[in-house]
Amino acid sequence: MSPASGTRFAFYGRVSTEDHQDPDTSRAWQVLRAQALVSGHGRIVAEFFDTGRSRTIPWARRPEAAALLAAMADPDRDFDAIVIGSSERAFYGNQFATMAPLFDHYDIEVWVPELGGAVDPQTAGQEELMILLGILSKREIARARIRTRAAMTVQTRDQGRYLGGRPPYGYRLVDAGPHPNRALARRGVRLQRLDTDPEYGPIVSWIFAQRLDGHSVARITRALNDAGVPCPAAADPVRNPHRKGQRWVLNTVRAILANPRYTGRQVWNRQRTDHDLLDPANTTLGHRDVMRWNTPTDWIISARPAHPALVSEADFITVQNLRPHRETVPGRAYLLAGLLCCGVCGRRMESHWTHHRPGYRCRHGHTSATRPDPGRTPNVYLREDQVLPHLPALHLRLTSRLDPPGSALVSRDPAPPTPAQAIAHLRSEEITLTYDPATRTLTADTPQAERISIS
Repeated sequence: MSPASGTRFAFYGRVSTEDHQDPDTSRAWQVLRAQALVSGHGRIVAEFFDTGRSRTIPWARRPEAAALLAAMADPDRDFDAIVIGSSERAFYGNQFATMAPLFDHYDIEVWVPELGGAVDPQTAGQEELMILLGILSKREIARARIRTRAAMTVQTRDQGRYLGGRPPYGYRLVDAGPHPNRALARRGVRLQRLDTDPEYGPIVSWIFAQRLDGHSVARITRALNDAGVPCPAAADPVRNPHRKGQRWVLNTVRAILANPRYTGRQVWNRQRTDHDLLDPANTTLGHRDVMRWNTPTDWIISARPAHPALVSEADFITVQNLRPHRETVPGRAYLLAGLLCCGVCGRRMESHWTHHRPGYRCRHGHTSATRPDPGRTPNVYLREDQVLPHLPALHLRLTSRLDPPGSALVSRDPAPPTPAQAIAHLRSEEITLTYDPATRTLTADTPQAERISIS
């Protein structure tokens, strides 16, 4: 390329969903900043701008950044260098240090406004400065997170403020006046608070009353379905587009009974977001966000009631202490748990203790949340003691296909296998057994489909 034509630049920028600026505005000022940097040196011929992606995500996992990396590897690429709109938005932590060898490999210069030009790894201090900028970017997020958590703690504990999210089933959102921040109030931002939903609020109170009367969660769930009461997803489909269920399930009722916000107190920090490494052996791949429940000791609860209560605090505590009575059987264990599948519906059979001994059953998708359909397929039952005696023979047939007669393994272990050895082999090879109740046979999911009869 002739010096007169100048350097061809690919622009890269990024804006996350947490920014107060809209993506168009953010992109515009970053492009303007990049154009000012390369003015007199060349022109921007390509643009790559990630929207809604955190800076903590590595470039390879950002769509536009990944496209830029792919274009960079193309020998016929139409740009010679990369110009960054904002270093702190592009690089986080040690990201630049891990990518610098890649830029050098493809002979790509990286221009950043903070340096007033290209990063030169041969110049003392420049690469260290880029690492420092990445650390400052990381510190910026850490400081924002600390400030935000502290503010939300105070707003919940001292003010009982509603902090967003879907309102719990039985509540609706109502206006709570102008925002206390005068700048936001001038823009028309108003607070919201929870108020009792006249249609579904009494349903929540009824659920607590039924539980206090000693009814099981399953019985309450069946009663709601029998009465045709809309479940949370059906009652508020706009806020629940990710849920398609149109009936009550046990976990929904359990969640309502365990939600302390029904006492009228505002509660925050019941869940947290953990950042788990995608691959501990390769930390450059970054993290994935995992939602986990906090223990009640970590919850932030308002010091005084913040909205109408649907259950008293005393009754709520009583409900939390209700536990179903379960028969305790010493030494209860299921040796075949996870190894048996139903030959009728294909589901994995569930462990089932009956008559003081282990067994397995399949209810073909039926749950305690609904009444049984009289015409449905009967449950399948299988006792563990009917299977164990036949496993050694199955083990010999499976291993004989792996070890030819006269092999060292056979001669070294002439004793017949035990059921425990057969079970260990099934688990190590991830082999499951499909039970056919009509023929009372078990078939291994192997290429040879070894079958044993337990009649």
